[in-house]
Amino acid sequence: MPQVTFIEADGTERVIDVSEGASLMSAAVQNNVRGIDAECGGAMSCATCHVHVDADWIDRVGQIEGDERELASFSDDFDEGCSRLSCQITVSTALEGLKVRIPSS
Repeated sequence: MPQVTFIEADGTERVIDVSEGASLMSAAVQNNVRGIDAECGGAMSCATCHVHVDADWIDRVGQIEGDERELASFSDDFDEGCSRLSCQITVSTALEGLKVRIPSS
């Protein structure tokens, strides 16, 4: 099971085992990670699962684009280089060690 590190807005690091094929958002919700509200349940319609992917990982996770980019761009902490919606990131063994930061808003 790949491990992912969520860095909460206050700097608290949470290392979580995530099942392959699960979304990053669902893993965060199941483990009560603060700042991932997931109000739409992963339907990509609210951006309350917005994260910043660590720069070392963005090439493996992929850049934000299309409808995801449009929705996330309304977030206060949107960053073209590292913003993603965690509901759109599917965890695989290739993401073992992934680090994401949760914006403050």
